Amino acid sequence: MALMITDECINCDVCEPECPNDAIYMGLEIYEIDPNKCTECVGHYDAPQCRQVCPVDCIPFNPEHKETQEQLMMKFKLLTANKKASQS
Repeated sequence: MALMITDECINCDVCEPECPNDAIYMGLEIYEIDPNKCTECVGHYDAPQCRQVCPVDCIPFNPEHKETQEQLMMKFKLLTANKKASQS
């Protein structure tokens, strides 16, 4: 399941640099998470880093993007393969 940022976000900027997949970006009013890039840090860390650093606890799981651990790992592998290919 991808994560999402709620309107409780205070735009403190601490979550964006923590995302290893570059899934977090500044939206129109608050930060947002691209569900196509969010792996909940599967493949990188044991826990979602954005949730670890968020001072207002505004990053819940997105119920519209349910994924299993296996799906998240497949997405991680695809994203890292694409990143390596674009760096070549």
